[in-house]
Amino acid sequence: MRIIDLSSHIDAAAYEADPVTHEVLTAAQGAEHMAEQLKARLGIEFDVSVLRDSEFLTLDRISLTSHTGTHVDAPSHYGSKTTYGNGIPRHIDEMPLEWFHNPGVKLDVRGHGTGVIGPEVLEKEFARIGYTPKPMDVVILDTGAAEHAGTQTYFTDYTGLDGPATNFLLDLGVKVIGTDAFSLDAPFPDIVKRYLTTKDESVLWPAHFAGRDREYCQIERLANLEALPDFGFTVVAFPVKIKGAGAGWTRAVALLDD
Repeated sequence: MRIIDLSSHIDAAAYEADPVTHEVLTAAQGAEHMAEQLKARLGIEFDVSVLRDSEFLTLDRISLTSHTGTHVDAPSHYGSKTTYGNGIPRHIDEMPLEWFHNPGVKLDVRGHGTGVIGPEVLEKEFARIGYTPKPMDVVILDTGAAEHAGTQTYFTDYTGLDGPATNFLLDLGVKVIGTDAFSLDAPFPDIVKRYLTTKDESVLWPAHFAGRDREYCQIERLANLEALPDFGFTVVAFPVKIKGAGAGWTRAVALLDD
């Protein structure tokens, strides 16, 4: 079995719409920190010089949003109420793990520019690859956005899904839709400009807002999609179990039988 990493880095040095801070305590600083905590919390004196090189363990302190790097959006990210179930959307820690270990299908939607694509583009791609997603398949959109990761362009220039395209996939029984872009919707500037021009509320984040009426998850900010075949692989993208969160990071991979 071959494992293909589909995850992007969390990198404090890269451009982010919500900046990341990453503080590293060295092994020497970790020793001092440990000694200070022992004294403050337990009243125990400890001389760090007894440690090899006066070092203990490193420690990373990171500040970031749950939407940094490759992550899974939960239904609660889309809004506080639903028209399905009991009207309360589930958080990321409540989602069934079975959703995130399923056959994958990659759709090549590169070259469509900034904005949205509709179901006709997806249907054309199904015909090209000779495969239509089955219920519970994980559909992944290769928009080409990943090549701009770490730059401001990554957040402003990419292709998203419109409402009909999103519902088209959900009608097939798909529960998880992935993309290499920042969002499954079009970029914020594109959405707002189209709304201000048309006053059409249906252009306002239709992929995300579809989740208020139908329960599904998105995997955003995938990477390395060029290494995938069109289908015949398994996606594994278990989200981190953050209590009450609208999203959770994932180390998404694809499994291929060689």
